[in-house]
Amino acid sequence: MNIDHSTVLVTGANRGLGAAFCRALQERGASKIYAAARRPEQVDTPGVIPVQLDITSPADVEAAVERCGDVTLLINNAGIGTGTGVFADDALDQLQREFDTNVFGPLAMSRSFAPTLATNGGGAIVNVLSVLSWFASSQSALYCAAKSASWSLTNSLRLDLLAQRTQVVAVHVGYMDTDMTAALDVPKSSPDGVAALVLDAVETGESEVLADDVSRRVKAALSGDLSLLYPMITS
Repeated sequence: MNIDHSTVLVTGANRGLGAAFCRALQERGASKIYAAARRPEQVDTPGVIPVQLDITSPADVEAAVERCGDVTLLINNAGIGTGTGVFADDALDQLQREFDTNVFGPLAMSRSFAPTLATNGGGAIVNVLSVLSWFASSQSALYCAAKSASWSLTNSLRLDLLAQRTQVVAVHVGYMDTDMTAALDVPKSSPDGVAALVLDAVETGESEVLADDVSRRVKAALSGDLSLLYPMITS
């Protein structure tokens, strides 16, 4: 699909990658950008339309569908990372939080906006996932589980929405220079660079974006021995 003259809803649009999407969409000529956030007063990108949206709230999702009935591109960017391992005392509570925002929220948005996209010609859905869709980390085990589940559901959405000609794009990326990784001293991708890659993929009809070297390496290793990803494991 063409970004030029499109109408786009971006979740989690108040900072980081969400704000970068808004800037990139403007540069490519999007006609209207709904910038959704739990606290829309924090959206500070000029020229966008702030929208109150907690993707874990069915009432908020329903209201967004009513308000944004002209959407042709949905970007499911909102997410959280609790940094919780499987043996943490609050693991089950944090797992619920991770799945509510990173799995059930994007799925609810995709299901709710699918009829709108169909009415408006098909359009596209972008789901922002992670390299951790494919790789387990003890420190972020629950985030990894949630992103892995969301990856699987993204693939199912792609199959189910073929008939209405809705493109579904999965985005895999490692560390980005955002608030979520501010305390980590590691190489990070630019949110603006990732947003540009994703919009390129939307315009060329691709189904998957591997936005950095680490995502490409991890995906390539999935077909090999488990020790390629987890060298601490020996046969």
